[in-house]
Amino acid sequence: MYDLESVAALMESTSSKIEQLQQAFAELEGQSAVSMNLKWKQLDDHFRGFEQSLKKKFDELKEQEKEFQETVAKSEKMLEQREAAVVAKELTYLERLQEKRDAALAMIFSKSKLSLPVPAINPMNKALDNLGVKWPKPASEESVCLQVDSAVVKPRSELVSLCEKMNVKGLHKFISDNRKNLATIREEIPSALKKAPHPYGLVLDSLEEFYAGDNLVLDGKKDGDLLGVRRTCLMLMESLGQLQTDNITCFSSEGHMLTTDIKERAKKTAFEWKSKLDSLDIDASNGNCLEAHAFLQLLATFGISAEYNEDDLCKLLPYVSRRRQTPELCRLLGLSQKMPGVIGVLVETGKPIDAINLAYAFELTEQYEPVQLLKVYLRDIKKVSHAKNAKMSSGAQNEMNERELSALKAVIKCIEEHKLEEHYPVDPLQKRVLQLEKAMADKRRAVEAAKPQSKRPRANGSAFAPRATSFADKSFYPATPERHPSYPYERQFVYGAEAHHPPMMSSAPYTIQPAPAPYYGNGYPVQYQVPYIH
Repeated sequence: MYDLESVAALMESTSSKIEQLQQAFAELEGQSAVSMNLKWKQLDDHFRGFEQSLKKKFDELKEQEKEFQETVAKSEKMLEQREAAVVAKELTYLERLQEKRDAALAMIFSKSKLSLPVPAINPMNKALDNLGVKWPKPASEESVCLQVDSAVVKPRSELVSLCEKMNVKGLHKFISDNRKNLATIREEIPSALKKAPHPYGLVLDSLEEFYAGDNLVLDGKKDGDLLGVRRTCLMLMESLGQLQTDNITCFSSEGHMLTTDIKERAKKTAFEWKSKLDSLDIDASNGNCLEAHAFLQLLATFGISAEYNEDDLCKLLPYVSRRRQTPELCRLLGLSQKMPGVIGVLVETGKPIDAINLAYAFELTEQYEPVQLLKVYLRDIKKVSHAKNAKMSSGAQNEMNERELSALKAVIKCIEEHKLEEHYPVDPLQKRVLQLEKAMADKRRAVEAAKPQSKRPRANGSAFAPRATSFADKSFYPATPERHPSYPYERQFVYGAEAHHPPMMSSAPYTIQPAPAPYYGNGYPVQYQVPYIH
């Protein structure tokens, strides 16, 4: 295709071409015997008009080309400016990223009191180096291990000795004897387990006592010693799991590794525990089943959760929903994607407090709006309480009031924990709590006053008078304690009475409705919620 310069040269040569054509036409006219009707002037006008038309279109084309070149120049300049702005933003974001990273490291340093190593290979290193952003120089493994050993909680010599000797019974006895200092012992156990030749083997051996002597005492509750052993087993598994997820453990020997033999033994233990769960009424634990928690922790600690179907594991989560370890346990088991369904089941079964806690842990509050769940929960509680109070006996009314009071306190606690006061003020709820407490106290005093007072005859036997004592009248005594403690879940460790009953677990899909909640003696279900248990 010709360029504009070539076309311009051709346009300039048109005049000479017309002159040559005129000479040729004149020669043709002179040699022709016949006169021609066509005159040269007509041809000249035609060619001159055609030439003018071509020149006009050519000028228009040149103007368009000039405008196009100006547009291209402006676009290139704009692209350069935008590219510079993008580079500047990238540098700004990288600087912010570096600041956040430094702040996170500083927070970790302040909590652990040691300097964590930076990974030697980082996918962003090359890009950051090109932009002039440098990662801190990583520390060597030996220096990090030395820092860890000097900064972690130093365990007691007796605890270290028991772990070094792989003394399972002695370890159980030591923890049981020091249960008053359980918080300190919990911090020391991870460091002590590192001293054991085979930490995984030690913890796995300790689990053999989990179901040993699983009998009921006369009052229907489990033996306290057995519950203590199970709590110890759970704490040991959690401590071992902490060593797995902690980047500063510095495991150095082959005995510290999770071997295939250990996994096979753990699978066998898990199979036995699962069969035990199927024979327990774990629904009666009201979201605080120690056995279900221990089973899930066993799968997470020894990395054998793949042996079980995710839906089957999700069926166990409502039985441990009150425990604070549940969100992290779900992440370790790879059940994060299943949490919307689990939260939905908790809402449907009257456990909105547990549902809200999990919704916050997994950032699902848009799907499950906390304030709306709490309002619906309290509205249902009040509706049942007001509808039944007129038809109930005094004892049944007290139970309904206690139920509403417990629900109100749990809701207030949830609002305060998640800072929802702006969307759901607690003042009306607290006024209702005071109103219920006063009404219940008045009923108790009325019952005490209505009881017949025992009378003794006077010394002369002529009349009866109240017995003179040095004690104040009973009506001035403090109110008797409530049937249910006002807030039993503020203690650090609470484990309810888990009774053994016929099997209730099944292999049905996860979409089935869980078993109904326990009932009061008057036939009304217990549905009030409580905060997490540690």
